[in-house]
Amino acid sequence: MPVEDRKKSRVTLLDVAQRAGVSRATASLVVRKSPLVGAQTRARVEEAMAALGYVYNMGAARLRAERSNAVGVVVPNLTNPFFAELLSGIEAVIDRAGMVVLLVNSGDTVERQDVLMRRLREHGVDGIILCAAAGTQAGIVQQLLDWDLPVVQTLRHISPELDYAGADYAAGMRQAVDHLADLGHTAISFAVHGPVHSAYDERIKGFDEAMRARGLKSDDVIRVPDQTAQIPHAAKALFEASRPTAIICFNDVIAVGLNAGLSDLGLKVGEDVSLVGFDDVTEADITRPRLTSISTEPVTIGEDSARLLLDRIREPQLPPRWIIKPTQLHVRQSSAAAALSLGIHKAG
Repeated sequence: MPVEDRKKSRVTLLDVAQRAGVSRATASLVVRKSPLVGAQTRARVEEAMAALGYVYNMGAARLRAERSNAVGVVVPNLTNPFFAELLSGIEAVIDRAGMVVLLVNSGDTVERQDVLMRRLREHGVDGIILCAAAGTQAGIVQQLLDWDLPVVQTLRHISPELDYAGADYAAGMRQAVDHLADLGHTAISFAVHGPVHSAYDERIKGFDEAMRARGLKSDDVIRVPDQTAQIPHAAKALFEASRPTAIICFNDVIAVGLNAGLSDLGLKVGEDVSLVGFDDVTEADITRPRLTSISTEPVTIGEDSARLLLDRIREPQLPPRWIIKPTQLHVRQSSAAAALSLGIHKAG
């Protein structure tokens, strides 16, 4: 094969998109002759295709049209019960569509996620629901688009070019702060753990803005261990670092762990200190005292993610869609009016 022909054979749709100054998704719509693309944009993309010698591989497209009736689901953590509830929502919708779910766990590392995504592709999945590992770069989006593999982001987002299903985390933090402030709490800590990703950033921003809006200090953010079994031991250190009358937790895993740790210190949750979780998984209602928590409805997010993916598989030319669910505060026994004096001395 002549050198020039070999160069042309390596031209990708991403190359075309970059030359035309459009997204990879827009270029894909042009080659599929979608009516969603304007005439000027279409002309620019077609000009770039001609200049680069891009050839649409119809044979590969036909192969991609063959269905496996399986979808991949990539999550970063299987120890958090939140993901079990998310998966139940996904499976319910996928099962009704006569398909099956292949679940994999990235361990929240980009390297393992890359390996698993390639394996799912090798297994011929029709699409992937991805809760991206922390540190995932936008480059993965272009890779997936080059694979022509439908992908839906869930819980965490990395690109506006892909469908997304999640919750309004910042609004949830405002609900938690307002609830505690209305109960008279002014010393409120935010207990976090895990790596930084979009959902983490949105919670942090929501906490900061809500605290400032109530005229309260917003810098009392305490990091607890990632390992669930170690979280109860962090309770003492938390009170050594600050003297909160209330604690908002990044998720219910932290809240349940701190509930145990505070009890070990002789503090009564819901009396000496208030505790608010986030996600409102099943454990929130069976913990004692029952846990006040912000509901993100993981089952519903799972259902939304699955529906978005099925729509994307059926109609690849659809513009990206985002479904962001409102959160809801569920008040239970773990939050109460600020005590006149906190039993700090009990903590040693």
